[in-house]
Amino acid sequence: MHSNNVEFEVYGNYALFSDPIMRVGGEKCSYQVPTYEALKGILMSVYWKPTIIWYIDKVRVMNQIQTEVKGVRPIKYTGNGNDLAYYTYLKNCRYQVQAHFEWNKNRPELEGDRNENKHHNIAKRMILKGGRRDVFLGTRECQAYVEPCKFGEGSGAYDDVNELAFGVMYHGITYPDEFYSPETKDCMTVRFWRPVMKKGVIDFIRPQECTATKKIHPMKMKIFEDKKNFSGLDEFEHEEGGTIDEFV
Repeated sequence: MHSNNVEFEVYGNYALFSDPIMRVGGEKCSYQVPTYEALKGILMSVYWKPTIIWYIDKVRVMNQIQTEVKGVRPIKYTGNGNDLAYYTYLKNCRYQVQAHFEWNKNRPELEGDRNENKHHNIAKRMILKGGRRDVFLGTRECQAYVEPCKFGEGSGAYDDVNELAFGVMYHGITYPDEFYSPETKDCMTVRFWRPVMKKGVIDFIRPQECTATKKIHPMKMKIFEDKKNFSGLDEFEHEEGGTIDEFV
């Protein structure tokens, strides 16, 4: 348990956690459980600043895994008009999530913003309010909702299932501003792993622990310059509608 730990529940009628390879058109089929990247995206919609990196520690599957096939008309990737495709969604989804944040050491220009108490309190308050931005379970059409919870409380559909493996699964993408090795610097890198659910809970490994990775393409990290596109505490006070003393 980390000192800046957060716990929340996210739920929605539908979810679509798909492999990036399946997002270029045609039929789409959801994974059975949320990906690390999808849960991280939810937390970043709730609260995020470039000073911090969110790490998802674990997820608990509360409802039974069910799927539903829908006919959709996505926009064609080539030409005009729409295609006809069938998407396989998860339905009646509810998950408990435990996560924490760490400082982004790749951004020394934001070192003055490393106030753990400030960011932790704002994150908890944003979870209580349901997030700063809209929350989705995988894709835009899968609207979701966030609220605080105590991880492990309540009964889950898989509390009595000792172990369930899901094979090779997409873990997430390492972007240039979160690189952790010479191999992941100045590029986008996709990570894969083999998740195992025990008693309804999946313990996520850290991004740097993923041994199966693939470079996608080169990309440079954006640098934040003081008084140009980052104004330190002035930006924080304006965004939160108060002074720094009110929120620390």
